Amino acid sequence: MLTKDYLEKIKKEGGTVLSDIFNSGINNNEIIFILNNLGRLPAGFKGDTFIPLLNHPNDKIRLLTVKNIGKLCNDSYLGVIAYIAKTDDNTMIRREAISTIGRMRTEKAIPILIKQLNDKDPKVVLQAIRALFIFKNIKKVEKSLKELFKHPNETIKSVIEKEFSNKPKSDVKHSQSPATMQNVLVQGDVRKILKVIPDETIHLTFTSPPYYNARDYSIFKSYNEYLDFLKNVFSEVYRITKEGRFFILNTSPIIIPRVSRQHSSKRYPIPFDIHSFLIEIGWEFIDDIIWVKPEASVKNRNAGFLQHRKPLAYKPNPRTEYVMVYRKQTDKLLDWNIKQYDSKITDKSKVLGEYETSNVWFIDPCFDKVHSAVFPLELCRRVITFYSFVNDLVFDPFGGSGTLAKAALELERYFLLTEIKGDYVKRIKNRLAKQALLEPKKPAFFSLKEFIKKCKKEL
Repeated sequence: MLTKDYLEKIKKEGGTVLSDIFNSGINNNEIIFILNNLGRLPAGFKGDTFIPLLNHPNDKIRLLTVKNIGKLCNDSYLGVIAYIAKTDDNTMIRREAISTIGRMRTEKAIPILIKQLNDKDPKVVLQAIRALFIFKNIKKVEKSLKELFKHPNETIKSVIEKEFSNKPKSDVKHSQSPATMQNVLVQGDVRKILKVIPDETIHLTFTSPPYYNARDYSIFKSYNEYLDFLKNVFSEVYRITKEGRFFILNTSPIIIPRVSRQHSSKRYPIPFDIHSFLIEIGWEFIDDIIWVKPEASVKNRNAGFLQHRKPLAYKPNPRTEYVMVYRKQTDKLLDWNIKQYDSKITDKSKVLGEYETSNVWFIDPCFDKVHSAVFPLELCRRVITFYSFVNDLVFDPFGGSGTLAKAALELERYFLLTEIKGDYVKRIKNRLAKQALLEPKKPAFFSLKEFIKKCKKEL
């Protein structure tokens, strides 16, 4: 009878007994049980025992066979495994074959792995890339890998860019941020301010960009110019965001009023147009959250339809905005990000009590006498609580009325805001004045010139 204890005993004999068992006519389930439970194989174990199973018609058996050969890390099986990597019709088996070749860590595998860089399955290519990274100092390997900068798959390009990037990494620990950036508001063009912020400085960005020509505070010559402006900003935000951390974007479609009764109004799908270039930049889409406002708080578009009820003229009242969640691409799991913090901070940062379990958030909007489109404080609180830790640095490139800063201080985070309009900067200062008295690190306010000078001096 096949048991784990029996397998543990017979595998010490080097594979001879196993070969006899495999040849005895046992059924597929028994073969799978054996392959699944062999565990670590002893030194000197003969992989020839497994070779006949590489041609087995059952996919799972072939996959487990390759995995067991991989445990041996023996390059004498390079040829047969390379053949499997090239010819097997199951892509998972081909991926495992490349992984097995990588474990052999032999330069003999280099030509085989380079050929696999042209595989149609991106995950096979990624396995080959990882195996080749061991030999990346060899010129032909480096050359082959760098050619993947032009690969159509975004994940492959991201892995290559990360491996061969010449950009200096921040020497600040993942859980920390530069003191010179903490509780700071900078007045000036966000594009110029971003240029002096070091790589991997920010833990979380939450922002709502100016709406395209729908408010008096944002005028662009064209919609394409507006999108190009945001692409420039969000590319820099990607650079300054720490590995694996989050970028949360609040937007909604907007309507540009019609010029006259002879013309139609124009509706722009801002969230969807922004999404496409965020993915190109490298942001990984995580979630879409729908922010729902009370119907009484939004503009009524139903007046005409309410009267005549004629088809084609129906226009729903826009009660929703999108809160889109993105993460900076990384090959590390979220657990890695969490483990960068000590237990005191993680315990202090836990989300306690009731919380919203769905992606539909019912939050009342708020209004401000200075700024015509402001974040509700509750929206900022939720985002900061769910996507950052105590003492993290949260960033809003379009500071507006400063709601993010107010929420950050309440939740024991640091803020960094940029804002170009003087009226808004004054409003932020007034909002933070009373709260700032209680802060151990008082908020600081800089012009663009002052901020650049400070960064050059202290960073």
